[in-house]
Amino acid sequence: MRKAVKFGGSSLASAEQFVKVGNIIKSDDSRRYVIPSAPGKRSSDDEKVTDMLYDCYEKAANGKKFDARLKQIKLRYKEIIQGLGLSMSLDSDFEEIGANLSKGAGRDYAASRGEYLNGKIMAEYLGFTFVDAAEVIVFNEDGTLDDIETNKKMSARLNALEHAVIPGFYGADRNGNVVTFSRGGSDITGSLVAKAIHAEVYENWTDVSGFLVADPRIVNKPEGIETITYRELRELAYMGATVLHEDAIFPVRKEGIPINIRNTNKPDDKGTWIVESTCQKSKYTITGIAGKRGFCSINIEKDMMNSEIGFGRKVLQAFEEQDISFEHMPSGIDTLTVFVHQDEFMDKEQKVVSAIHRLAKPDSIEIESDLALLAVVGRGMRATRGTAGRIFSALAHANVNVKMIDQGSSELNIIIGVSDCDFDRAIRAVYDIFVTAAL
Repeated sequence: MRKAVKFGGSSLASAEQFVKVGNIIKSDDSRRYVIPSAPGKRSSDDEKVTDMLYDCYEKAANGKKFDARLKQIKLRYKEIIQGLGLSMSLDSDFEEIGANLSKGAGRDYAASRGEYLNGKIMAEYLGFTFVDAAEVIVFNEDGTLDDIETNKKMSARLNALEHAVIPGFYGADRNGNVVTFSRGGSDITGSLVAKAIHAEVYENWTDVSGFLVADPRIVNKPEGIETITYRELRELAYMGATVLHEDAIFPVRKEGIPINIRNTNKPDDKGTWIVESTCQKSKYTITGIAGKRGFCSINIEKDMMNSEIGFGRKVLQAFEEQDISFEHMPSGIDTLTVFVHQDEFMDKEQKVVSAIHRLAKPDSIEIESDLALLAVVGRGMRATRGTAGRIFSALAHANVNVKMIDQGSSELNIIIGVSDCDFDRAIRAVYDIFVTAAL
């Protein structure tokens, strides 16, 4: 049995955390392939190493001195090395990083060094082979991942090694230039490693014991989620649940490899299992609630709209011309509403309105701002009658006015639009009716 195990920045922020991680890895012989992030915050007022490296890059790019800042980063790593009792030195690595930044090395290169250096320390501490992610993760010229070439290279390299440490977050293009994933991309690296080694499970260790039914900043001590499907997670991650990078699902989903979210500081907790499918019923009718603020709606009315071929395409063309993507598009017989991110739309609104009039010739257009969307997600909703009724009854009792309702054909989720000021109250109302009432 082989496992890919990824550890987040908070799990590797100090020597003390490194020791916890080392004990976790050593407690299970199948944890043979380790993906570390860069050191995170040691306390609430601390800095993440990645942010410090971005600062070095900005200073270098603007012709300012960054030596003092780079020295601070070097001290962070030195503290970890000394705390672990290792005899290794990163002096030559920091000399190389400083020289490359002075020569104009890119932003991605600067950011990637946090994981690179932490990976070298982790490999030394565990006695594992260090594999530079730039040698096995391949990006195309447009910055997208070449997953076929990556899997080919990574499989050949890792399957020849009994144990390895592969830094998260970055790879390289075919010219050798370092390219990073979006923030939190170490999760994706872990997923790619799990796929390449045909892992039994991909363990993702962080500072929480898995996913929660709702955001703990909104709901006081929400219940945890024991098992969630890839499809449910995609819905929740897209709508703001941030324990795992949403793109980390795809590589393992194709291979049927489950993901186990675990807590480094509470290693005995079972965490959350993310699986392709399961016969296990959800503890509650819903699996989770998530949402996002900052939307606006563009309501378009036109008599006999439903019988006009191409009307929807013409409306969306107006948004496409301004490089604006839409979130949801519920419609009626003579109305069509488009939900978009308010910050993307605000500066282009009149251009979009003009284009809609030019292309679709509507009777009227109305814009409403300061809206929020929340997703109620759960595989148990399919087999439970009256779920939608309970949701809207709970919202009515909480004095929340529903602006929009959209349910997919899978019956896996219901998207609800509300005023931004009602967002927190709406989530608490839905949580209470399905979870608190069931306890």
